[in-house]
Amino acid sequence: MRRRRRPPVIALLGVDGVGKTTQARLLARTLTAAGQPASYFENGGGRPLLDPLARRLGRRDGPNLLGPRVHVAVEATFRGLAITRALALSRLTGRIAVMDRYTYCQYAVMRLRGDGDGRRVRAAYRRFPTPDLVVLFTVPAALAQERVEHRGRDHEDLDRLTAFAQAYRDLPEAAAFHELPASGTTDEVHAALYPLVTAALNR
Repeated sequence: MRRRRRPPVIALLGVDGVGKTTQARLLARTLTAAGQPASYFENGGGRPLLDPLARRLGRRDGPNLLGPRVHVAVEATFRGLAITRALALSRLTGRIAVMDRYTYCQYAVMRLRGDGDGRRVRAAYRRFPTPDLVVLFTVPAALAQERVEHRGRDHEDLDRLTAFAQAYRDLPEAAAFHELPASGTTDEVHAALYPLVTAALNR
């Protein structure tokens, strides 16, 4: 019996403040309204949980609390479980998976922090499919920082945002990413994103 093809996977990437969560949610709604049922999935690495916990315990952040090696293991596990759940639900429902973050986000943040070559994490993530489309949103670091500050939940250092954006571009998979400038309004960015997605779905 011929195996049924998995539903498409669309992965949206970028540093904090580029608008990937807003775009991922909007994309899932727009695709569904257009007759292509899609679901939004967030695949974070647990930073919103680990960093506040670390600060409550008098530490700077998650890596400072757990130590680099343990933190990478915990973070990669958080993200891996989220991706596993997302893919399973997508397959069960037959809906397009719109991924807010994916494996590449783990690779990029590890590169940013200097966490080694990431071979173990890459080996663990090897079972995850290559998305049908990977979009890397880009904005000037100052704008990303402004957007993060406007949310009022986090603070991002300008140098870190710049280095993080470069870490994405330095990944071996980066040649397959579609870089999309995201400095415009939500509607403007969505108008640029949607044709990329429909083209990928029609391939």
